[in-house]
Amino acid sequence: MALEQDWINLFLQYLIVDRHYSPETQKAYQADIKAFVDFLAANGGLTSFKQVGTLEVQTYLNEMDQKKYSGETIARRISSLRSFYRYLVRNEFLQTDPFETVQLKKQRHKLPRFFYEKEMDALFAAIVGQEPLTQRNRAILELLYATGMRVSECAQLTIGQIDFGLRVILVHGKGNKDRYVPFGNHATKALQDYLDDGRVQLMAKRQQEHDVVFVNHLGNPITSRGIEYALDQVVKKTSLTSGIHPHMIRHTFATHLLDHGADLRTVQELLGHSSLSTTQIYTHVTMAHLQKDYRQFFPRAKN
Repeated sequence: MALEQDWINLFLQYLIVDRHYSPETQKAYQADIKAFVDFLAANGGLTSFKQVGTLEVQTYLNEMDQKKYSGETIARRISSLRSFYRYLVRNEFLQTDPFETVQLKKQRHKLPRFFYEKEMDALFAAIVGQEPLTQRNRAILELLYATGMRVSECAQLTIGQIDFGLRVILVHGKGNKDRYVPFGNHATKALQDYLDDGRVQLMAKRQQEHDVVFVNHLGNPITSRGIEYALDQVVKKTSLTSGIHPHMIRHTFATHLLDHGADLRTVQELLGHSSLSTTQIYTHVTMAHLQKDYRQFFPRAKN
């Protein structure tokens, strides 16, 4: 299998260059492929991807099931391997794809976690001040909430993608798919304050010159992990008990849009989902929210 490490490397490069996936997503694919390679080595000592057939795939599925892997983990690993083998066949490294006919049981999706509007207000109230990093953190939170951007899209955002006149951002999404997303007054002010002041100070520390919008304390482009760390520091200044992952802001954006009457197609376009079925998970979130309020406030619902 070591002889085919070049295939893995080419596929991982394809994810970044052609598919425009984030480095974090690339690492997830790499980990899923490695787990499969380790399984093949431990079960029969297979030395080539060409030796893998439906029997090996089914055995791998059985092993993950016996080890009590979650349905989400199994589905993600199989999806990664499907993409990998599809790439190998398309580029004529292999003739057949053993994952092509794999059928998985439909898993019940976990409802995405999101913040209520009062919780978002608490987050914004915790970012007050004119220090450069405070201005940056305020702009990140305002922008993530105003646009529903993915964290990787936010980290890679350049100044040229922002149109303050029209108040829209050209977002370079997954799979080389671009979309325009509007933003409002609060995000506009936070971004302009940061770009005119905080970012200038951070860039001057090391005489940096680049057009990436969000930077770290040394003026280098911030990473997705850096954004997560920055938002963690914001949460610690509030009374909120739950932790935060930047993707929760994306979930919050979609949920609040639907709560206030937006249609599903609009939310799909703003999120950059290629399929409406991906967006439909948020209808379950808003429905759960409605049911909770109904049981709490409607007098005869408690009987």
